Amino acid sequence: MTLNQRMSRDQATEIRLQCPALANKTYFNYGGQGPLPTPSLEAITNSWKRIQELGPFTAEIWPFIAAEVNSTRRRLAMECGIPPHRLALTENVTSGCVLPLWGLPFRSGDRLLISDCEHPGVVAACVELARRHDLGLDSLPVKQLRADQQQTDQGVLDALEQCLRPRTQLVVLSHLLWNTGQIMPVAAVAQRLKQHTQQPFLLVDAAQSFGQIPVDEAATASDIYGFTGHKWACGPEGLGGVALSERVLAEASPTLIGWRSLQDERFADLTPEDPFHHDSRRFEVATSCVPLMAGLRRSMELLAEIGSAAERLESIRHLSGRLWQQLNNKGSSLPLLTVPPPAGLVSFQLPSGPEPSDLVKQLGNQGLWIRDLADPPCLRACTHVLSQDAELDALVQALEGISP
Repeated sequence: MTLNQRMSRDQATEIRLQCPALANKTYFNYGGQGPLPTPSLEAITNSWKRIQELGPFTAEIWPFIAAEVNSTRRRLAMECGIPPHRLALTENVTSGCVLPLWGLPFRSGDRLLISDCEHPGVVAACVELARRHDLGLDSLPVKQLRADQQQTDQGVLDALEQCLRPRTQLVVLSHLLWNTGQIMPVAAVAQRLKQHTQQPFLLVDAAQSFGQIPVDEAATASDIYGFTGHKWACGPEGLGGVALSERVLAEASPTLIGWRSLQDERFADLTPEDPFHHDSRRFEVATSCVPLMAGLRRSMELLAEIGSAAERLESIRHLSGRLWQQLNNKGSSLPLLTVPPPAGLVSFQLPSGPEPSDLVKQLGNQGLWIRDLADPPCLRACTHVLSQDAELDALVQALEGISP
């Protein structure tokens, strides 16, 4: 281990000690929700106190709120590698994906191509959109891709060639699959779509990528790149963002509309020509919880103290690879991937033993927290830059004690 790596691990340990949620359990559910560090909670509390001191609804409060919103937008946009006017603040991944999705210019007979590893929240929105606008639905098979990154990338592009149709208008694909843990070649997919007659829009669910892996290349290549701050970035729940392409800003209409969508919130004209913002704010709606923004920024600052996104991913992959190897050696567990995971999601199956949901409960009773997934049926443990080797050993030992 190099000096920089040791310093990064020391910094991760220091930040870990500031996460109350990690003091009383062995935690592997970062893909569901990350722990909130105490400094981030304090930033939220201090912001709330300041709002009450200045306002909450006075002339003095608005510069403070504007500064909080603008600094958060800039910080998230920088992470995504885009200018701030293309970053909309949202409450979660689903709203970040669905609000601009429903504003895209679809025509009856257009088709949506959705990977078979997408989260039900986004899939349900696409199914309902198709029902209302008479759109066709197609599936992009990626669930079976379990090999190294090169083979996975080629498999995705081969599947894309087989599944694209003349009327395909949208492709939906996660950056990092929430079930198998594979990274998708978003930039390569975007390049292929540009060669298609329709030049389909590309919607990317970034729930598992933001805060875990570098996202700028994929975010800049996507038309809609929706993410949240409450998972791998260890921010508070209720705050996320969506990176939007210039094409979406030019062609998509606002959907759920409120005063933040408007160029002039005093708007009262019943026949306006163009009342909406021309940038990402056309997909923002109304009042949001401003103090959460201070908390997310603080969490991102803390993670940056550990290292860059690429450096943190290296640490995460070291841990996930170690866990994958231990599970592989165990014999009674089968990792889904045939190679060490490209990021921090380690999914595996137990050919025998308790039902996955029962096993999760048994481990929870021992203070170890993983989760079970339905499709494909498996168990999932997430390694974070805050994870420690001893936790991996504890999980493997617990599994050995449960499995026959």
